[in-house]
This record gives sequence, structure tokens and C-alpha cells, in this order.
Amino acid sequence: MSTVDIAAPDLGPQGVDEQAGIWRRAVDNLKSGNLGVLPVVIGEVLIVAFFSFTATNFFTAGNFVNVILQMAGVTMIAFGVVFVLLIAEIDLSIGYLSGIGALTAAQLQLPDGRNYPGWLAILIAISLVAVIGAAQGTFVAKVGVPAFVVTLAGLLIWQGVILRVLELRGVIIIEEDWINKTATYYFSATASWIIAAVITGAYVLIVLVGIAGQRRAGLALRPWLALAKVAGVAIACFGTIAICTHAMRPAPCAEGTPLTVNCTQSLGLPLAGLLMIIFLVGLTFLAKRTTFGRHVYAVGGNAEAARRAGINVARVRILVFAISGIMAGVGGIILSARLQSVNLNVGGGTLLLDSISAAVIGGVSLFGGRGEVRGALLGSLVIATIANGLNTGGYKTGTIYIVTGAILLFAVTLDTIARRLQQQAGR
Repeated sequence: MSTVDIAAPDLGPQGVDEQAGIWRRAVDNLKSGNLGVLPVVIGEVLIVAFFSFTATNFFTAGNFVNVILQMAGVTMIAFGVVFVLLIAEIDLSIGYLSGIGALTAAQLQLPDGRNYPGWLAILIAISLVAVIGAAQGTFVAKVGVPAFVVTLAGLLIWQGVILRVLELRGVIIIEEDWINKTATYYFSATASWIIAAVITGAYVLIVLVGIAGQRRAGLALRPWLALAKVAGVAIACFGTIAICTHAMRPAPCAEGTPLTVNCTQSLGLPLAGLLMIIFLVGLTFLAKRTTFGRHVYAVGGNAEAARRAGINVARVRILVFAISGIMAGVGGIILSARLQSVNLNVGGGTLLLDSISAAVIGGVSLFGGRGEVRGALLGSLVIATIANGLNTGGYKTGTIYIVTGAILLFAVTLDTIARRLQQQAGR
């Protein structure tokens, strides 16, 4: 029997140099502390693995859907926090600003109030918090008051407004479907699979456009990297839908069904999950592909250099605080929709700290100029997974705070070390 030797593919000198360059860049990034979202991804995998063995009913389809719903509101608010941190500022008012958004929408839909349609109530509420955010940004950018002071004052003011409005009524029940469905609506199984296919197809198109641009520019192509990204997105999308459609909820039984039979139907993808993806894509495009986004990174990197380069620094800051207000309003509405009500505690509790922690844990620098919108999503996922896992495992609230605080401290320490390494590397 004859044998055939199969030679390894010859990359050629150019291919070898390209592969060596890729590895050199990876090593340089590690040495300079530019880790991206790698630590949070590894951390999430370890957290899921830990709770899968220690918490009963954690690794189930129904609980997976619960995590999506639990993280949706915080993720929306954290998206706005990303932009504020990118310009090296802070917004302490986002918690109660989200409460103002939820309270406004709830008030406008009341039959004894304006009785507006839900969609109009949402638009008015978001417009209001956008104006409030821009006003706070104006104090920071034009008057020169530190953002910490302005937004701390905002925290107290908007908390006071909520208490004054609700001091007699106490609770406002939300009955409008447009509002409630942001956190309670589930797509059918068929629609969920179509959504996964559309998202994956859109990402493939984006990757192909990027490859075409690299080819026109004469840049080295890395098709294996593009293929890996597409595969990752496809696995994430279709895997999420597979789990969501496997989760069950009670459903009305057909006539004649025995009383001993429990009737159920699959949940499908929550609308809140799709909203997170829509805002993730839109805000990522805003941050990475627009002039405004480049200005945000420039201001965060060095505000004085940005000003000398002709960037309207004050305008950028005002718009960033407006974005923070908008996302706080969106998050607040989703959070209130889960409860289908607004009460005196709206916007309070750990919402502010969770939102800022999500962005920081996701790799957004507290020092400005470094981070991505997707980091907020990953950070929120970590926080929601920890809270859900500890609750499922029977741990008390104090333990959740301790663990979340420890992870936040670890993330900030990594950020500080990374910044120091980048300064030493001359970046």
C-alpha cells in the first residue's frame, strides 16, 4: 500500500510575516494592559460554570430568560454611562433620572391624567429626561461646575420630585400595553428564529463590506478572523433563541383538557432582549463610525488637545449628558414595566451603582478615552448572573453586595494598572 505525504500549506514569506505580526500585536496589547473585553468574558464563563454546579435550577432555560429580563433595564442605563465615562466625567443622577422617565410615562397614561397612548407617553418621557440631561451637561460644559457636583445635586432634586409627586398616591399602576410590553412581551418561536437569522445575516453583510474596504485599501486580509467573528455571532444568536424557545410558561388549556394536566407554551425571545441589541448596535455605530463618536473619544483622551484641534468640547459634553439622560429614561421605563407600576422607590436602591459598575466591569475606563458600548452589556450580564446565581443558591442580599463590590474593585484595579502600563508604553 502506498502512502501519500500531505505537506503543510506554505504560507510564504508574506504570510509568515503577517502571522508573526498578529502574534506580536497580541503580545504588545497584553504587555500594555490593553485587554479589551477578554477579562469580563472569561469571568462570565467562570461565574456561569460555578453557579451551574452550586445553585439548583440556575442552568435552566427559564432562568436564562430571567437573566435577560433582569439585566435589560440596567444595561440600557449603562449604555449611557459608557459615553459619560468616555469623556472622563461621571453622572450620579442616572438612577433617579430613570425614575423620572418611568414616572412621567406612568403619569401620562393614567385615565385621570392625560390618558395619552403608551407610545406617546414613552416619547414624551424620554424627551423630558433628554432635556434634563442636556441641562445638567450645560452646567458642566458652559458654567464649569464639576460633573460630580451637578449630578449629585440632580440625584437629590429628582429624588425629591419623585417623592413629592407620589407622596399621596404612593403607587401608579401601569395599564398601557405599549409600556408594559417592553418587559413582558415575548416573540413567537418562529419570529425569534427569524430575528436571529436577520441579525446574523446583517452581521455577515457588515463583515463582507469591511473585507471589501480592506481589499480596496490594499490591506492584508484575515478571512479566518472574519469567519471566527461570524461564527461567534451566529452561535450567540441561534443559541440564545434555542434556549429561550425551550423555556416554558403556563398557557390556557384547550377545552376538554383534564384538570390534572398542566398546559404550557414556549416563551420565545423577550422584546427587552431585542431592544438591548438594537440600542447596542445603534450606539456602537454612533461611537465608532461617526464624527461625534470620534470627538467623544478625543475629548476623553485629552480635552485640551481636542479643543485645540477644533472640536467643540462643550457641545460634545452637553450631547453626552443628553444621551445619558435618554438611556436612563429608556432603562427606567423597562424596569417599571417589569413591575407594571411605579412607586416611591423607583430609580433608587442599587440601580445607580449597578449601572456604573456594569460599564466599569465591562472595560470602560474611569479615566476617559477607552472603552466600548458592548462593555456595558457584558458588565450588566456579569452583575445579573451573580445576583441571579446567588439568589438561586439561597445566598442573602449582603453576599450579593460583597461579591459585586469585590468584582468592581478588581475591575477598577485592572483599569488603573492598564492605564499605567499604557503610559509606560507611550500610548
